[in-house]
Amino acid sequence: MGALSGYRVLDLSILVQGPQAAAMLHDLGAEVTKIELPEVGDLGRWLTVAIDDDRSPYVEANNRGKRSVTLDLRTVGGKRALMRLVETVDILIHNFVPGTVEEWGIDYDALKKINPSLIYAAGSTFGPEGPNSQREGADMVGQAEGGIVSVTGHDDGHPTIVGAVIGDHFGAQNLITGILAALVHRERTGVGQRVDVSLVGSAIFAQSSEMTYTMLSGKSPGRPNNNHPILRGLVHRCPTSDGYIYLLGIPEHLWNDFALCLDREDLVDDPRFATLVPALEDVETLRAIIDDVFPSRTTEEWEQRLRSAGQRYGRVKTYEEVVSDDTNLANGYIVQVEHPSYGSISVVGNPIGMSETPTRVGVVAPELGEHTEEVLLEAGFSWEEIDQMRTDGAY
Repeated sequence: MGALSGYRVLDLSILVQGPQAAAMLHDLGAEVTKIELPEVGDLGRWLTVAIDDDRSPYVEANNRGKRSVTLDLRTVGGKRALMRLVETVDILIHNFVPGTVEEWGIDYDALKKINPSLIYAAGSTFGPEGPNSQREGADMVGQAEGGIVSVTGHDDGHPTIVGAVIGDHFGAQNLITGILAALVHRERTGVGQRVDVSLVGSAIFAQSSEMTYTMLSGKSPGRPNNNHPILRGLVHRCPTSDGYIYLLGIPEHLWNDFALCLDREDLVDDPRFATLVPALEDVETLRAIIDDVFPSRTTEEWEQRLRSAGQRYGRVKTYEEVVSDDTNLANGYIVQVEHPSYGSISVVGNPIGMSETPTRVGVVAPELGEHTEEVLLEAGFSWEEIDQMRTDGAY
């Protein structure tokens, strides 16, 4: 049994922030039912692998293990069905633009009258308050408005987004945290509450050290330019003969080992580098030395040398390398599963290890509306009522 076994979740959200939060709750043991618009579904269903391959990485990654129910929440019948479902769930998640659920009559104030213990989690781009609150957006908007884009890349290039929807992922993780904290509060008091998490707020929080630097110094830390803008030690991308390795500082007590690793005995005990925080000009000198030496060997050869010397480093890996890495497989970050349609496939595992209540990895993302009648029957609707809802366009 998972840590959240017995808890029930309604996921009204789309794309990544809300769906990924709900997927994590599933992996922790909760039962998750996804509510989607009839015939259209989660917009992620339209973001497919290719024009001739209708599998969606967004749906497969963020909706596995859920049940799918189609309801048009703008209709009387769809709203009535949702209200019935809300009576028996613990958590509801959505990421509609603020004002939308109020217009539909399914906002927190309306739903808590039905279920006072409900945890109502609302994701958004800008947050529920302020002049931008009702603007629509998604990951890249959160990255841009939250400052991430301004500090990504090099000074001689254009601002650039991060190569993954990291803003959505930040938002999802904070939504999960808020939901779990609200559940703890409910266990103590019996009272539910509303949880609000935005992409912009999450981006700011993820950069709290850098944002604090700006507020303390009065200036932006700037772009990394192959370093970290506020770390004074060596953070460097080292070009090997067949790839790249990132070095993360050289501890003072390991400097001589690093010098020997470079075959530079002349640098042993060099006071410019055998220090925790070298001067900026000495860091630049060291960069030039590294850039001259590292292309002489392969990435694998440098990995062996750096590991023997106890250095902190990271090989710059492609996605193909990440999903086949032995350590990632051993820790369950990537797992092999049997899919009823695709056969044996690799999927992203859950990054959380729990000794008493292990996480579970969902395998199959539901077809649109696959479980509609099943869920409505469980909620107490009769076949006659379900047929009428279909006739009325509620699902």
